[in-house]
Amino acid sequence: MKPSLKFGAALAFCAAAALLPRSTFAQPVPSAIRTLAVEAARSPTPPAGPYDERGWLDRFYAPRKYAPAWNPSTAAAALWVLRQAPLQGLDPLDYGHDALERQLRAGGAGSARFDAALTSAMLHYLADLRVGRVRSEYHTRGPDARLKGYDPVERLRTGLATGKLQAAVRAAEPPLQQYGRVKAALAEYRALSKQPYPALPMPRTKLKPGEAYADAQALFERLVLLGDLPANTPAPTDGTYSEELKEGVQRFQARHGLFEDGVPGRGTINALNVTPAQRVRQLALTLERLRWLPDFGPGPLIVVDLPAYRLWALQKGSGDETPLEMRVVVGTAVKTETPLFVGQMRYLEFNPYWNVPRSILEKEILPKIGRNPAYLEQNAMETVPPNASVADLKAGRARVRQRPGPKNALGAVKFALPNPMDIYLHSTPARELFERSRRDLSHGCIRVEHPAALAQFVLGQQGPWSADKIQDALQPGPTRHVDLPRPVPVVMFYATASVGSDGTARFAADMYGRDAKLVQVLGSRRSAVVSAPSRPAD
Repeated sequence: MKPSLKFGAALAFCAAAALLPRSTFAQPVPSAIRTLAVEAARSPTPPAGPYDERGWLDRFYAPRKYAPAWNPSTAAAALWVLRQAPLQGLDPLDYGHDALERQLRAGGAGSARFDAALTSAMLHYLADLRVGRVRSEYHTRGPDARLKGYDPVERLRTGLATGKLQAAVRAAEPPLQQYGRVKAALAEYRALSKQPYPALPMPRTKLKPGEAYADAQALFERLVLLGDLPANTPAPTDGTYSEELKEGVQRFQARHGLFEDGVPGRGTINALNVTPAQRVRQLALTLERLRWLPDFGPGPLIVVDLPAYRLWALQKGSGDETPLEMRVVVGTAVKTETPLFVGQMRYLEFNPYWNVPRSILEKEILPKIGRNPAYLEQNAMETVPPNASVADLKAGRARVRQRPGPKNALGAVKFALPNPMDIYLHSTPARELFERSRRDLSHGCIRVEHPAALAQFVLGQQGPWSADKIQDALQPGPTRHVDLPRPVPVVMFYATASVGSDGTARFAADMYGRDAKLVQVLGSRRSAVVSAPSRPAD
Protein backbone atom coordinates (compact mmCIF):
# COMPACT_ATOMS: atom_id res chain seq x y z
CA MET A 1 0.00 0.00 0.00
CA LYS A 2 1.41 3.38 -0.99
CA PRO A 3 0.48 6.75 0.51
CA SER A 4 -1.53 9.11 -1.63
CA LEU A 5 0.77 12.10 -1.28
CA LYS A 6 -0.63 13.97 -4.28
CA PHE A 7 -4.36 14.42 -4.46
CA GLY A 8 -4.49 16.15 -7.85
CA ALA A 9 -5.00 19.82 -8.39
CA ALA A 10 -8.53 19.83 -7.04
CA LEU A 11 -7.79 18.62 -3.52
CA ALA A 12 -4.71 20.81 -3.28
CA PHE A 13 -6.99 23.84 -3.52
CA CYS A 14 -8.40 23.06 -0.08
CA ALA A 15 -5.17 23.83 1.79
CA ALA A 16 -2.75 25.06 -0.81
CA ALA A 17 -4.43 27.96 -2.52
CA ALA A 18 -1.01 29.34 -3.41
CA LEU A 19 -0.69 26.58 -5.99
CA LEU A 20 -3.46 28.05 -8.13
CA PRO A 21 -2.69 30.23 -11.14
CA ARG A 22 -2.46 33.93 -10.25
CA SER A 23 -4.15 34.68 -13.57
CA THR A 24 -7.44 33.56 -12.06
CA PHE A 25 -7.49 36.62 -9.79
CA ALA A 26 -8.27 38.94 -12.75
CA GLN A 27 -10.93 36.74 -14.39
CA PRO A 28 -14.70 36.84 -13.88
CA VAL A 29 -15.72 34.14 -11.41
CA PRO A 30 -17.19 31.65 -13.95
CA SER A 31 -14.12 31.99 -16.18
CA ALA A 32 -11.82 31.55 -13.20
CA ILE A 33 -13.71 28.42 -12.08
CA ARG A 34 -13.50 27.03 -15.61
CA THR A 35 -9.74 27.64 -15.66
CA LEU A 36 -9.32 25.83 -12.36
CA ALA A 37 -11.51 22.90 -13.45
CA VAL A 38 -9.72 22.49 -16.78
CA GLU A 39 -6.29 22.63 -15.20
CA ALA A 40 -7.33 20.03 -12.61
CA ALA A 41 -8.53 17.75 -15.42
CA ARG A 42 -5.22 18.16 -17.26
CA SER A 43 -3.04 17.39 -14.25
CA PRO A 44 -0.24 15.05 -15.39
CA THR A 45 0.03 13.44 -11.95
CA PRO A 46 -1.83 10.10 -11.87
CA PRO A 47 -3.70 9.41 -8.65
CA ALA A 48 -2.04 7.16 -6.09
CA GLY A 49 -5.32 6.52 -4.28
CA PRO A 50 -8.28 4.34 -5.27
CA TYR A 51 -9.96 6.90 -7.51
CA ASP A 52 -9.11 9.46 -10.21
CA GLU A 53 -10.64 12.83 -9.36
CA ARG A 54 -8.97 14.91 -12.05
CA GLY A 55 -12.10 15.47 -14.15
CA TRP A 56 -14.57 15.85 -11.33
CA LEU A 57 -14.53 19.65 -11.05
CA ASP A 58 -15.17 20.07 -14.76
CA ARG A 59 -18.01 17.52 -14.69
CA PHE A 60 -19.56 19.28 -11.71
CA TYR A 61 -19.36 22.85 -13.03
CA ALA A 62 -19.84 22.39 -16.79
CA PRO A 63 -23.64 21.83 -16.62
CA ARG A 64 -23.98 25.04 -14.59
CA LYS A 65 -21.74 26.95 -17.01
CA TYR A 66 -19.09 27.26 -14.27
CA ALA A 67 -21.25 29.51 -12.11
CA PRO A 68 -20.42 29.38 -8.39
CA ALA A 69 -22.19 26.54 -6.55
CA TRP A 70 -22.08 27.85 -3.00
CA ASN A 71 -23.59 30.79 -1.16
CA PRO A 72 -22.83 31.62 2.50
CA SER A 73 -25.70 29.45 3.75
CA THR A 74 -24.99 26.32 1.68
CA ALA A 75 -21.24 26.69 2.26
CA ALA A 76 -21.84 26.75 6.01
CA ALA A 77 -23.97 23.61 5.68
CA ALA A 78 -21.20 21.86 3.73
CA LEU A 79 -18.58 22.83 6.29
CA TRP A 80 -20.85 21.46 9.02
CA VAL A 81 -20.92 18.15 7.12
CA LEU A 82 -17.12 18.11 6.91
CA ARG A 83 -16.92 18.91 10.61
CA GLN A 84 -18.77 15.63 11.28
CA ALA A 85 -16.03 13.61 9.56
CA PRO A 86 -14.73 12.22 12.90
CA LEU A 87 -17.99 10.27 13.23
CA GLN A 88 -16.78 8.30 10.21
CA GLY A 89 -13.25 7.93 11.52
CA LEU A 90 -12.09 10.65 9.12
CA ASP A 91 -10.33 13.96 9.79
CA PRO A 92 -11.79 17.33 8.68
CA LEU A 93 -8.22 18.56 8.16
CA ASP A 94 -7.89 16.10 5.27
CA TYR A 95 -10.43 18.25 3.43
CA GLY A 96 -9.00 21.65 4.31
CA HIS A 97 -11.93 22.33 6.64
CA ASP A 98 -10.21 24.90 8.88
CA ALA A 99 -8.80 26.92 5.99
CA LEU A 100 -12.17 26.90 4.22
CA GLU A 101 -13.98 28.00 7.36
CA ARG A 102 -11.59 30.91 7.82
CA GLN A 103 -12.16 31.95 4.21
CA LEU A 104 -15.93 31.76 4.63
CA ARG A 105 -15.78 33.98 7.73
CA ALA A 106 -13.62 36.41 5.76
CA GLY A 107 -16.30 36.71 3.07
CA GLY A 108 -14.83 34.22 0.62
CA ALA A 109 -18.16 32.75 -0.51
CA GLY A 110 -18.67 33.55 -4.17
CA SER A 111 -14.97 33.65 -5.07
CA ALA A 112 -13.68 31.16 -7.63
CA ARG A 113 -10.97 29.67 -5.43
CA PHE A 114 -13.23 29.18 -2.44
CA ASP A 115 -16.03 27.69 -4.54
CA ALA A 116 -13.76 25.21 -6.31
CA ALA A 117 -11.99 24.30 -3.08
CA LEU A 118 -15.22 23.58 -1.21
CA THR A 119 -16.59 21.55 -4.11
CA SER A 120 -13.35 19.58 -4.27
CA ALA A 121 -13.38 18.99 -0.52
CA MET A 122 -16.95 17.64 -0.59
CA LEU A 123 -16.25 15.41 -3.59
CA HIS A 124 -13.23 13.91 -1.89
CA TYR A 125 -15.10 13.40 1.35
CA LEU A 126 -17.86 11.49 -0.43
CA ALA A 127 -15.37 9.41 -2.44
CA ASP A 128 -13.29 8.63 0.65
CA LEU A 129 -16.43 7.44 2.42
CA ARG A 130 -17.37 5.21 -0.48
CA VAL A 131 -14.06 3.53 -1.37
CA GLY A 132 -11.47 4.62 1.21
CA ARG A 133 -8.56 7.02 1.22
CA VAL A 134 -5.68 4.79 0.14
CA ARG A 135 -5.31 1.95 -2.32
CA SER A 136 -5.42 -1.46 -0.69
CA GLU A 137 -5.14 -5.11 -1.66
CA TYR A 138 -8.87 -5.12 -2.39
CA HIS A 139 -8.76 -2.30 -4.95
CA THR A 140 -8.31 -3.00 -8.63
CA ARG A 141 -5.72 -1.21 -10.74
CA GLY A 142 -8.40 0.66 -12.66
CA PRO A 143 -11.09 3.06 -11.40
CA ASP A 144 -13.20 1.65 -8.60
CA ALA A 145 -16.43 0.29 -10.04
CA ARG A 146 -18.34 1.42 -6.95
CA LEU A 147 -17.92 5.03 -8.06
CA LYS A 148 -20.08 4.27 -11.08
CA GLY A 149 -23.02 3.23 -8.94
CA TYR A 150 -22.23 6.02 -6.50
CA ASP A 151 -20.95 8.98 -8.50
CA PRO A 152 -19.70 11.68 -6.08
CA VAL A 153 -20.29 14.40 -8.69
CA GLU A 154 -23.94 13.48 -9.23
CA ARG A 155 -24.53 12.87 -5.53
CA LEU A 156 -23.10 16.25 -4.57
CA ARG A 157 -25.02 18.00 -7.32
CA THR A 158 -28.29 16.39 -6.14
CA GLY A 159 -27.58 16.96 -2.46
CA LEU A 160 -26.82 20.63 -3.05
CA ALA A 161 -29.88 21.16 -5.24
CA THR A 162 -32.25 19.50 -2.75
CA GLY A 163 -30.60 20.80 0.43
CA LYS A 164 -29.83 17.21 1.51
CA LEU A 165 -26.06 16.98 1.73
CA GLN A 166 -26.37 14.57 4.66
CA ALA A 167 -28.32 12.18 2.43
CA ALA A 168 -25.35 12.07 0.06
CA VAL A 169 -23.12 11.20 3.01
CA ARG A 170 -25.41 8.42 4.21
CA ALA A 171 -25.57 6.94 0.73
CA ALA A 172 -21.77 6.91 0.55
CA GLU A 173 -21.34 4.76 3.66
CA PRO A 174 -20.56 1.08 2.97
CA PRO A 175 -23.75 -1.04 3.02
CA LEU A 176 -22.29 -3.32 5.69
CA GLN A 177 -23.97 -3.64 9.05
CA GLN A 178 -20.55 -3.93 10.68
CA TYR A 179 -19.81 -0.40 9.48
CA GLY A 180 -22.74 1.04 11.42
CA ARG A 181 -21.83 -0.95 14.51
CA VAL A 182 -18.23 0.20 14.46
CA LYS A 183 -19.37 3.80 13.97
CA ALA A 184 -21.50 3.52 17.09
CA ALA A 185 -18.62 2.02 19.06
CA LEU A 186 -16.32 4.78 17.83
CA ALA A 187 -18.67 7.41 19.25
CA GLU A 188 -18.79 5.57 22.59
CA TYR A 189 -15.01 5.33 22.87
CA ARG A 190 -14.58 8.97 21.87
CA ALA A 191 -16.80 9.85 24.84
CA LEU A 192 -14.75 7.52 27.08
CA SER A 193 -11.53 9.17 25.90
CA LYS A 194 -12.63 12.44 27.53
CA GLN A 195 -12.72 10.85 30.99
CA PRO A 196 -9.76 10.25 33.32
CA TYR A 197 -8.13 6.90 32.64
CA PRO A 198 -5.37 6.22 35.19
CA ALA A 199 -3.22 3.12 34.71
CA LEU A 200 -4.06 0.09 36.84
CA PRO A 201 -1.10 -1.33 38.80
CA MET A 202 0.01 -4.91 38.19
CA PRO A 203 -1.09 -7.35 40.92
CA ARG A 204 1.84 -8.86 42.80
CA THR A 205 0.33 -12.34 42.88
CA LYS A 206 -2.01 -14.49 40.83
CA LEU A 207 -5.40 -13.56 42.24
CA LYS A 208 -8.22 -15.91 43.12
CA PRO A 209 -11.71 -14.92 44.29
CA GLY A 210 -11.79 -14.14 47.96
CA GLU A 211 -8.14 -13.05 48.17
CA ALA A 212 -7.15 -9.58 49.35
CA TYR A 213 -6.66 -7.09 46.50
CA ALA A 214 -5.78 -3.48 47.31
CA ASP A 215 -6.85 -2.24 43.85
CA ALA A 216 -10.22 -3.99 43.79
CA GLN A 217 -12.12 -0.69 43.66
CA ALA A 218 -10.03 0.66 40.77
CA LEU A 219 -10.50 -2.58 38.79
CA PHE A 220 -14.22 -2.52 39.52
CA GLU A 221 -14.56 1.05 38.23
CA ARG A 222 -12.61 0.21 35.09
CA LEU A 223 -14.75 -2.83 34.30
CA VAL A 224 -17.96 -0.83 34.84
CA LEU A 225 -16.64 2.00 32.66
CA LEU A 226 -15.88 -0.42 29.80
CA GLY A 227 -19.18 -2.25 30.15
CA ASP A 228 -17.76 -5.58 31.31
CA LEU A 229 -19.63 -5.24 34.61
CA PRO A 230 -23.23 -3.96 34.76
CA ALA A 231 -23.51 -0.47 36.23
CA ASN A 232 -25.72 -1.82 39.05
CA THR A 233 -23.09 -4.32 40.22
CA PRO A 234 -22.38 -3.75 43.93
CA ALA A 235 -18.98 -2.15 44.48
CA PRO A 236 -16.41 -4.16 46.47
CA THR A 237 -16.35 -3.04 50.10
CA ASP A 238 -13.83 -5.35 51.72
CA GLY A 239 -10.82 -4.99 49.41
CA THR A 240 -11.02 -8.53 48.01
CA TYR A 241 -11.01 -10.02 44.54
CA SER A 242 -14.65 -11.08 44.32
CA GLU A 243 -16.48 -13.53 42.05
CA GLU A 244 -18.14 -10.53 40.38
CA LEU A 245 -14.74 -9.06 39.55
CA LYS A 246 -13.59 -12.39 38.15
CA GLU A 247 -16.68 -12.58 35.91
CA GLY A 248 -16.06 -9.02 34.70
CA VAL A 249 -12.42 -9.84 33.96
CA GLN A 250 -13.50 -12.91 32.00
CA ARG A 251 -15.88 -10.84 29.90
CA PHE A 252 -13.11 -8.34 29.25
CA GLN A 253 -10.71 -11.13 28.31
CA ALA A 254 -13.24 -12.62 25.89
CA ARG A 255 -13.61 -9.25 24.14
CA HIS A 256 -9.85 -8.84 23.79
CA GLY A 257 -8.82 -12.28 22.59
CA LEU A 258 -7.17 -13.19 25.91
CA PHE A 259 -7.17 -16.48 27.77
CA GLU A 260 -10.44 -16.42 29.71
CA ASP A 261 -9.20 -17.55 33.11
CA GLY A 262 -10.55 -14.58 35.07
CA VAL A 263 -7.07 -13.80 36.40
CA PRO A 264 -5.92 -10.17 35.97
CA GLY A 265 -2.38 -11.08 34.92
CA ARG A 266 0.12 -9.05 32.92
CA GLY A 267 -1.60 -9.43 29.55
CA THR A 268 -5.01 -8.56 30.95
CA ILE A 269 -3.81 -5.54 32.93
CA ASN A 270 -1.86 -4.28 29.91
CA ALA A 271 -5.05 -4.54 27.82
CA LEU A 272 -7.06 -2.77 30.53
CA ASN A 273 -4.51 0.05 30.44
CA VAL A 274 -4.87 0.64 26.70
CA THR A 275 -6.50 4.06 26.64
CA PRO A 276 -9.86 4.76 24.99
CA ALA A 277 -8.00 7.15 22.65
CA GLN A 278 -5.98 4.20 21.37
CA ARG A 279 -9.15 2.18 20.93
CA VAL A 280 -10.60 5.11 18.97
CA ARG A 281 -7.69 4.79 16.56
CA GLN A 282 -8.30 1.06 16.14
CA LEU A 283 -11.99 1.56 15.44
CA ALA A 284 -11.26 4.35 12.95
CA LEU A 285 -8.84 2.07 11.09
CA THR A 286 -11.51 -0.61 10.91
CA LEU A 287 -13.92 1.87 9.30
CA GLU A 288 -11.26 2.71 6.72
CA ARG A 289 -10.71 -0.97 5.94
CA LEU A 290 -14.43 -1.65 5.64
CA ARG A 291 -14.57 1.12 3.03
CA TRP A 292 -12.04 -0.82 0.96
CA LEU A 293 -14.25 -3.87 0.53
CA PRO A 294 -16.20 -4.36 -2.69
CA ASP A 295 -19.98 -4.52 -2.67
CA PHE A 296 -20.96 -8.17 -2.21
CA GLY A 297 -24.71 -7.83 -2.53
CA PRO A 298 -27.17 -10.31 -1.01
CA GLY A 299 -26.23 -13.93 -0.43
CA PRO A 300 -23.72 -15.92 1.62
CA LEU A 301 -20.48 -14.30 2.73
CA ILE A 302 -17.55 -15.62 4.78
CA VAL A 303 -15.20 -13.23 6.58
CA VAL A 304 -11.95 -14.24 8.29
CA ASP A 305 -10.57 -11.55 10.61
CA LEU A 306 -6.90 -12.47 10.93
CA PRO A 307 -5.84 -10.65 14.15
CA ALA A 308 -9.08 -11.69 15.87
CA TYR A 309 -8.53 -15.34 14.83
CA ARG A 310 -12.23 -15.49 14.00
CA LEU A 311 -14.43 -16.56 11.10
CA TRP A 312 -17.95 -15.29 10.51
CA ALA A 313 -20.30 -16.83 7.96
CA LEU A 314 -23.42 -14.83 7.02
CA GLN A 315 -26.23 -16.16 4.86
CA LYS A 316 -27.50 -12.65 4.05
CA GLY A 317 -24.13 -11.05 3.47
CA SER A 318 -24.48 -7.56 4.90
CA GLY A 319 -27.92 -8.19 6.38
CA ASP A 320 -28.98 -8.24 10.02
CA GLU A 321 -28.46 -11.77 11.32
CA THR A 322 -26.59 -13.80 13.89
CA PRO A 323 -23.66 -15.28 11.97
CA LEU A 324 -22.02 -18.65 12.28
CA GLU A 325 -18.86 -17.87 14.25
CA MET A 326 -15.79 -19.94 15.04
CA ARG A 327 -12.15 -19.69 15.99
CA VAL A 328 -9.46 -20.10 13.36
CA VAL A 329 -5.70 -20.59 13.09
CA VAL A 330 -3.98 -18.21 10.65
CA GLY A 331 -0.55 -17.59 9.13
CA THR A 332 2.40 -16.98 11.42
CA ALA A 333 3.41 -13.34 11.87
CA VAL A 334 6.53 -12.28 9.90
CA LYS A 335 7.25 -15.77 8.51
CA THR A 336 4.06 -16.89 6.70
CA GLU A 337 1.44 -14.17 7.08
CA THR A 338 -1.94 -14.86 5.54
CA PRO A 339 -2.45 -12.36 2.68
CA LEU A 340 -5.47 -10.08 2.38
CA PHE A 341 -7.75 -10.75 -0.58
CA VAL A 342 -11.29 -11.62 -1.60
CA GLY A 343 -11.59 -15.18 -2.88
CA GLN A 344 -14.45 -17.27 -4.20
CA MET A 345 -15.07 -20.62 -2.53
CA ARG A 346 -15.88 -22.92 -5.43
CA TYR A 347 -15.64 -26.48 -4.15
CA LEU A 348 -15.02 -28.76 -1.17
CA GLU A 349 -12.89 -31.85 -0.92
CA PHE A 350 -13.74 -34.43 1.71
CA ASN A 351 -10.76 -36.57 2.77
CA PRO A 352 -8.38 -34.48 0.67
CA TYR A 353 -4.79 -35.13 -0.22
CA TRP A 354 -2.40 -32.45 1.02
CA ASN A 355 -0.18 -31.38 -1.84
CA VAL A 356 2.87 -30.06 -0.02
CA PRO A 357 3.81 -26.60 -1.33
CA ARG A 358 7.24 -26.26 -2.87
CA SER A 359 8.38 -23.82 -0.17
CA ILE A 360 7.47 -26.25 2.64
CA LEU A 361 9.09 -29.13 0.76
CA GLU A 362 12.37 -27.27 0.43
CA LYS A 363 12.49 -25.67 3.87
CA GLU A 364 11.02 -28.43 6.02
CA ILE A 365 10.40 -31.79 4.35
CA LEU A 366 13.71 -32.30 2.52
CA PRO A 367 15.84 -31.55 5.62
CA LYS A 368 13.72 -34.04 7.59
CA ILE A 369 14.16 -36.69 4.88
CA GLY A 370 17.90 -36.08 5.09
CA ARG A 371 17.86 -36.86 8.80
CA ASN A 372 15.33 -39.69 8.53
CA PRO A 373 14.92 -41.52 5.18
CA ALA A 374 11.67 -43.10 6.48
CA TYR A 375 10.08 -39.70 7.19
CA LEU A 376 7.61 -39.79 4.27
CA GLU A 377 6.24 -43.23 5.08
CA GLN A 378 6.01 -42.48 8.80
CA ASN A 379 3.87 -39.42 8.02
CA ALA A 380 1.57 -41.00 5.42
CA MET A 381 3.31 -39.13 2.60
CA GLU A 382 4.21 -40.21 -0.90
CA THR A 383 5.95 -38.83 -3.96
CA VAL A 384 4.29 -38.05 -7.28
CA PRO A 385 5.34 -39.89 -9.41
CA PRO A 386 5.71 -42.82 -7.00
CA ASN A 387 9.12 -43.74 -5.58
CA ALA A 388 10.81 -40.55 -6.81
CA SER A 389 14.29 -39.90 -5.45
CA VAL A 390 15.45 -37.05 -3.26
CA ALA A 391 17.34 -35.75 -6.30
CA ASP A 392 14.07 -35.67 -8.26
CA LEU A 393 12.38 -33.76 -5.42
CA LYS A 394 15.20 -31.23 -5.20
CA ALA A 395 15.20 -30.71 -8.96
CA GLY A 396 11.45 -30.18 -9.12
CA ARG A 397 10.83 -33.34 -11.18
CA ALA A 398 8.63 -34.73 -8.41
CA ARG A 399 6.46 -33.49 -5.59
CA VAL A 400 5.18 -34.75 -2.24
CA ARG A 401 1.63 -35.23 -1.07
CA GLN A 402 0.09 -36.56 2.14
CA ARG A 403 -2.55 -39.24 1.91
CA PRO A 404 -6.00 -38.76 3.46
CA GLY A 405 -6.32 -40.04 6.98
CA PRO A 406 -5.76 -39.17 10.63
CA LYS A 407 -2.27 -37.75 10.00
CA ASN A 408 -3.33 -35.52 7.11
CA ALA A 409 -2.56 -31.85 7.84
CA LEU A 410 -5.82 -30.72 6.17
CA GLY A 411 -7.99 -32.96 8.30
CA ALA A 412 -11.25 -34.27 6.88
CA VAL A 413 -12.24 -31.42 4.55
CA LYS A 414 -10.73 -28.67 2.43
CA PHE A 415 -12.67 -25.54 1.42
CA ALA A 416 -11.10 -24.42 -1.85
CA LEU A 417 -11.02 -20.85 -3.16
CA PRO A 418 -8.56 -20.95 -6.08
CA ASN A 419 -6.02 -18.12 -5.91
CA PRO A 420 -2.38 -17.53 -6.90
CA MET A 421 -1.22 -17.71 -3.25
CA ASP A 422 -2.75 -21.19 -2.82
CA ILE A 423 -4.60 -20.12 0.35
CA TYR A 424 -7.64 -22.11 1.43
CA LEU A 425 -9.64 -23.11 4.50
CA HIS A 426 -9.45 -26.58 6.02
CA SER A 427 -10.02 -28.67 9.12
CA THR A 428 -7.12 -29.95 11.21
CA PRO A 429 -6.26 -32.90 13.44
CA ALA A 430 -4.49 -30.50 15.85
CA ARG A 431 -7.63 -29.49 17.72
CA GLU A 432 -5.69 -28.31 20.76
CA LEU A 433 -4.45 -25.25 18.88
CA PHE A 434 -7.88 -23.61 19.08
CA GLU A 435 -7.51 -23.34 22.85
CA ARG A 436 -4.56 -20.97 22.53
CA SER A 437 -5.15 -17.24 22.80
CA ARG A 438 -2.59 -16.52 20.07
CA ARG A 439 -3.24 -18.60 16.98
CA ASP A 440 -0.97 -17.38 14.18
CA LEU A 441 0.51 -20.84 13.72
CA SER A 442 -0.04 -21.91 10.10
CA HIS A 443 1.88 -21.58 6.85
CA GLY A 444 -0.77 -19.15 5.61
CA CYS A 445 -3.90 -21.24 5.15
CA ILE A 446 -6.86 -21.02 7.54
CA ARG A 447 -7.65 -23.90 9.90
CA VAL A 448 -11.28 -23.79 11.03
CA GLU A 449 -12.61 -24.89 14.40
CA HIS A 450 -15.96 -26.32 13.26
CA PRO A 451 -15.53 -27.80 9.76
CA ALA A 452 -18.85 -29.67 9.83
CA ALA A 453 -20.76 -26.46 10.61
CA LEU A 454 -18.95 -24.57 7.85
CA ALA A 455 -19.64 -27.38 5.39
CA GLN A 456 -23.30 -27.25 6.40
CA PHE A 457 -23.25 -23.48 5.81
CA VAL A 458 -21.96 -23.72 2.23
CA LEU A 459 -23.72 -26.96 1.27
CA GLY A 460 -26.91 -26.55 3.29
CA GLN A 461 -28.78 -24.91 0.42
CA GLN A 462 -28.35 -28.09 -1.64
CA GLY A 463 -31.05 -30.67 -0.97
CA PRO A 464 -28.89 -33.81 -0.83
CA TRP A 465 -26.49 -32.38 1.76
CA SER A 466 -28.12 -32.92 5.12
CA ALA A 467 -26.16 -32.64 8.36
CA ASP A 468 -26.02 -36.45 8.58
CA LYS A 469 -24.68 -36.77 5.06
CA ILE A 470 -21.98 -34.19 5.78
CA GLN A 471 -20.97 -36.15 8.89
CA ASP A 472 -20.73 -39.30 6.78
CA ALA A 473 -18.54 -37.52 4.22
CA LEU A 474 -16.20 -36.38 6.99
CA GLN A 475 -15.47 -39.96 8.02
CA PRO A 476 -12.31 -41.68 6.64
CA GLY A 477 -12.83 -42.78 3.07
CA PRO A 478 -12.02 -41.91 -0.53
CA THR A 479 -11.46 -38.32 -1.60
CA ARG A 480 -14.68 -36.68 -2.73
CA HIS A 481 -14.85 -33.46 -4.76
CA VAL A 482 -18.04 -31.39 -4.40
CA ASP A 483 -18.60 -28.29 -6.55
CA LEU A 484 -20.70 -25.45 -5.15
CA PRO A 485 -23.59 -24.39 -7.39
CA ARG A 486 -22.69 -20.75 -6.72
CA PRO A 487 -19.32 -19.45 -5.46
CA VAL A 488 -19.30 -18.03 -1.93
CA PRO A 489 -17.17 -14.88 -1.41
CA VAL A 490 -14.49 -15.28 1.26
CA VAL A 491 -12.78 -12.17 2.65
CA MET A 492 -9.37 -12.35 4.29
CA PHE A 493 -9.68 -9.24 6.43
CA TYR A 494 -7.54 -7.42 8.96
CA ALA A 495 -9.19 -5.50 11.78
CA THR A 496 -7.95 -5.13 15.35
CA ALA A 497 -11.34 -3.71 16.33
CA SER A 498 -14.79 -5.06 15.52
CA VAL A 499 -18.28 -5.11 17.02
CA GLY A 500 -20.36 -8.21 17.68
CA SER A 501 -24.02 -8.62 16.83
CA ASP A 502 -24.77 -7.73 20.46
CA GLY A 503 -23.09 -4.34 20.01
CA THR A 504 -20.06 -5.29 22.10
CA ALA A 505 -16.72 -3.92 20.92
CA ARG A 506 -13.91 -6.44 20.50
CA PHE A 507 -10.22 -5.72 20.19
CA ALA A 508 -7.17 -7.69 19.13
CA ALA A 509 -3.41 -7.20 19.00
CA ASP A 510 -1.84 -5.81 15.83
CA MET A 511 0.01 -9.07 15.19
CA TYR A 512 1.09 -8.30 11.60
CA GLY A 513 1.87 -4.63 12.33
CA ARG A 514 -0.64 -3.47 9.74
CA ASP A 515 -2.29 -0.90 12.02
CA ALA A 516 1.02 0.86 12.56
CA LYS A 517 1.73 0.90 8.82
CA LEU A 518 -1.71 2.25 7.94
CA VAL A 519 -1.43 5.00 10.56
CA GLN A 520 1.88 6.03 8.96
CA VAL A 521 0.39 6.04 5.47
CA LEU A 522 -2.61 8.12 6.50
CA GLY A 523 -0.36 10.49 8.45
CA SER A 524 1.78 11.09 5.36
CA ARG A 525 -1.34 11.74 3.32
CA ARG A 526 -2.63 14.24 5.89
CA SER A 527 0.65 16.12 6.23
CA ALA A 528 0.66 16.75 2.48
CA VAL A 529 -2.52 18.82 2.92
CA VAL A 530 -2.02 20.39 6.33
CA SER A 531 1.56 21.57 5.76
CA ALA A 532 0.80 23.23 2.40
CA PRO A 533 0.78 27.05 2.36
CA SER A 534 -2.46 28.94 2.00
CA ARG A 535 -3.51 32.41 0.88
CA PRO A 536 -6.54 34.52 1.65
CA ALA A 537 -9.49 34.11 -0.64
CA ASP A 538 -9.58 36.38 -3.69
